[in-house]
Amino acid sequence: MSTLANQLVLAERQDIARGIRLLLGLPLITERGDPPAFELIRRRQDPLTKWFDYNCGWQLVVEPRLGYARLLKIRTVPDASRPARRLRSGKAPFDRRRYTLLCVVAAELLPVPVTTVGLLADRVVHACATDEALPPFDTASRSERMAFVDVLKLLEAYGALLTVDGVTESFVDSAKAKVLYRVDATVLMRLLAAPVGPSRLAVPAQDVPLRFEELLRGTVRESRYGGADASDAQRNLRLRHSVLRRLLDDPVLHHDELGADELAYLASPTGRQIVKRAAEQGGFVLEERADGLLLVDPEAIATDSRFPDDSATARVAALLLLEPLTAAPDGLAPEQLEAEANTLLRRFPRWAKGYQSEDGAQRLTADALRVLDDFGLARRIGDRTVPRPAAFRYRTTVTDGPAT
Repeated sequence: MSTLANQLVLAERQDIARGIRLLLGLPLITERGDPPAFELIRRRQDPLTKWFDYNCGWQLVVEPRLGYARLLKIRTVPDASRPARRLRSGKAPFDRRRYTLLCVVAAELLPVPVTTVGLLADRVVHACATDEALPPFDTASRSERMAFVDVLKLLEAYGALLTVDGVTESFVDSAKAKVLYRVDATVLMRLLAAPVGPSRLAVPAQDVPLRFEELLRGTVRESRYGGADASDAQRNLRLRHSVLRRLLDDPVLHHDELGADELAYLASPTGRQIVKRAAEQGGFVLEERADGLLLVDPEAIATDSRFPDDSATARVAALLLLEPLTAAPDGLAPEQLEAEANTLLRRFPRWAKGYQSEDGAQRLTADALRVLDDFGLARRIGDRTVPRPAAFRYRTTVTDGPAT
C-alpha cells in the first residue's frame, strides 16, 4: 500500500474516532452551532452510523441539507443523573415545572415556523388552561417568566429555536418584551429519543403518577431484543448493546452493577474482543480492573462533565472529601462528612464563599456527595457514604524520591 493510501486510511480512522467522541459528548450537533464538527460527521456519516448501530444499537440521523446530526441515545435503565439544566448563572437542574413547560412549549412551537415570545406565551397560557392535567401558566408571575425563559434558552442551545431579533432574557423583566424567533421543527421533533413515544402509552392522566416508573420503562422498551422467548441472537445483541451503552455513557462501569449474564458476556472471548475493539475505534484508553471497566478519553471530547474539575466548588469539595472517604472503607456517617467539610471551610475562609454560612458545611457536603454519586465514586448504604472502587484512583499517595 502506498504512503498516500496509508495516510488516507489513518486520517479516516482519526476522523471516525473523533466523530464518535463528539457525538457521545453532544448527541445533537448543528451546522450553525459547530460547523467543523458537523462537517466531519457529514463526511464520515456511513462508518459512524454503522459503528453506533453495531456497538450500541443507537440510531444516528444526519441531515446535511437541514444542517443537523442527531445521535438517538437510549439508556438501558432510565436515570436522572443528567438533567436538563438552566443555562443562566448557576446552571441548576430543571425542576418539574420547567420540564412541564418544556413539553408544552415544544408542542406549541411545532405548527408555527415564526413566532414571538409574547405570542408563544399566550399559546402556552391557553394550552395550560384547556388541559385539566396541566397547572395554569401565569405570565404576570416573575418566577413563571423565569421558568419560561429557561425553557426557551434550552431550545435555543439545541438549535430548535433561533432568535432573529431581541433578547430572550428580557421576558424575565417584562411580559411585554419583544423577541422574534424562527422555529426549526425538524430539530424540535428529533429531540425525543425514546423508541416508544409517551403519547403511545395511552393511560388516563390520573394514573400517570401511580404508574410513572412502569410508563418510563415502557418508553425505552425495544422490540428488537424480543421478550421471554428471545432467540440466542437477540439475547447476544441485547448483551452487547447493554454493556457498551453503559460503558460509553457512564463515568465508570463497576462489575457489581451488572447482571450475571452481562458479566458472563464481558468474561467471554467474544465480549472482551468487541469491547476492546470498540474502545480502540473510538480513540479511548480502556482501563480494565478487577472491579470494573473505565473508558478514558485523552482529549476529553466525549464527556459532558469532568472530574476532577476546579471550575465548581462542589467538585473541588468532592475531590477533597475523597481522601477521608477512601481512608474509611466502611464509609463515613453524615456528621463525619460535615465535620470534614467544616474543616475545609475554616481552613480556607476565602474559598467557597457561597457556603460560608451556618448551614454551609451541610450544604457543601450534600452537593459534593451528589457529584461523587453522579461519577460513580461513592454510594449511600444505610446512613453511611461508602467509597466505590473507582474512588481509589484519586487517593493521595506519598512516595520517596531522590533529593534534588
